[in-house]
Amino acid sequence: GGLIEGAKQKIWSIANEMISTKPTPELKLGLIGYRDRGDEYVVKSFQLTDDIDSIYGHLRDFKAEGGGDEPESVNEALAEAIEKMPWSQDRKVLKIIFLVGDAPPHLDYADGPKYPELCRIAAKKDLIINTVQCGNIAETTPIWKEIAKLSEGSYAAIAQSGGVAVIATPMDDELARLNKKIGATLIPYGDATLQREVAAKQAFAESAPASAAADRLSYNARTGKAVQGRGELLDALAKNEVKLDAIDKKDLPKEFQKLTKQEMDARIAKTRAERDSLQKEVQALAKKREVYIQAENKRLAEAGKGDGFDEKVTETIHQQAERKGIDYTP
Repeated sequence: GGLIEGAKQKIWSIANEMISTKPTPELKLGLIGYRDRGDEYVVKSFQLTDDIDSIYGHLRDFKAEGGGDEPESVNEALAEAIEKMPWSQDRKVLKIIFLVGDAPPHLDYADGPKYPELCRIAAKKDLIINTVQCGNIAETTPIWKEIAKLSEGSYAAIAQSGGVAVIATPMDDELARLNKKIGATLIPYGDATLQREVAAKQAFAESAPASAAADRLSYNARTGKAVQGRGELLDALAKNEVKLDAIDKKDLPKEFQKLTKQEMDARIAKTRAERDSLQKEVQALAKKREVYIQAENKRLAEAGKGDGFDEKVTETIHQQAERKGIDYTP
């Protein structure tokens, strides 16, 4: 439970770290939850996407239930990740799986996939599998180490709680205020479902813990978006994904449907200027926040209280990115 809660807090921080090199990489994340046969589900999967807001929404719904009756359906989860996710075929792309858990896989099921063969398939697809063991179940350790070794990944062990240190900063309150202001500049468009999704993503962001919301703002500023995914008009126009003339008026918010073209252009220009100004403020504050967090992380590390989960993930990604010529040196 502690690790899942920690991951909810840290997903944006990890995503930020992953795009912190130049040129800014294109990042896609997927999410797979696994339990065991007889539980509410065996594997629950969300496909690779650049819409990190949607992955965050799915992660928020995850709860650590079931379990406690090791082993678990680790093999099925690995099969889902390796064989069902839409991985890029490009060998220049860094493709990483993090297997995070406390219990070993079932070795007693005659049917179903087995991790040694899955690791071989992963290696052929140029997929790296890293394993993160939570807690200290003795049977898990050798298998987690073997999975990492078979697929050129790395093994790390962290506390059952995830050892996640969430650092509050003096900039968080101001960033929360800016988050609400940016939310007021959103113009959802498309069908009713898509417009609701945009509103829900912003509502999630405003109700998120202060540190997660601040990390999300930094990520959005880096990627030049107010909301990840589709359905926000200013983002889509800025990235030339849509032409205003091509949008059916019924696919715009009601208040926009009655505007003339001239009024619409003026409204969009005004909102765009407001958002640009707010995002500049976010970028300046985010830089100060980053400096503050780096100093605090250093202090915690020196006191032997370094972060667990996201520190291991970041360290691993930096090392493995070098294989693809991606350099995270500041």
